[in-house]
Amino acid sequence: MTDKNYKLATFGAGCFWCVEAVFQRLKGVTKVQSGYSGGHKENPTYDQVCSETTGHAEVCQITFDPEQISFEELLKVFWKTHDPTTLNQQGADKGTQYRSAIFYHDHEQKEIAESMKAELVAAKVFDSPIVTEITKFDIFYEAEAYHDNYYDNNPAQPYCAFVITPKVKKLEAYFADKLK
Repeated sequence: MTDKNYKLATFGAGCFWCVEAVFQRLKGVTKVQSGYSGGHKENPTYDQVCSETTGHAEVCQITFDPEQISFEELLKVFWKTHDPTTLNQQGADKGTQYRSAIFYHDHEQKEIAESMKAELVAAKVFDSPIVTEITKFDIFYEAEAYHDNYYDNNPAQPYCAFVITPKVKKLEAYFADKLK
């Protein structure tokens, strides 16, 4: 396949190391790139984003083959592998850079995201209100190279072992048929 058949999804769901570790294990996902989106500072650094002065969220930009996995299926993984009810926080990671966000790339993605969110609210899947923002994608800034494949390269690092491994195990339990 050529790149023109692939699509992009951009999600913020806490630390991008977690998001990357989850989505890169899915069939049909060809690339997961950590970075920053949703803010006002051009070419932000990790330290700047963590200072909460840039407006950016830590995100992953996911390149996927829609013939193998749909945007809706990616969203199902998104909703299941993080807590969309905690404002600007995932677990012990606190700050606006850890917010739950879907940056849609086209009208179809917007409609699917809004519809799924409404269905989850109506079904009362979560005990607290969903705070996930659904925002038009503007620009993506790639994170520094040392963030690439962070979990796979550092599985014994305490953050990876105690925070990311449980998310990967959850993915394996709920989405075994979607794994590479």
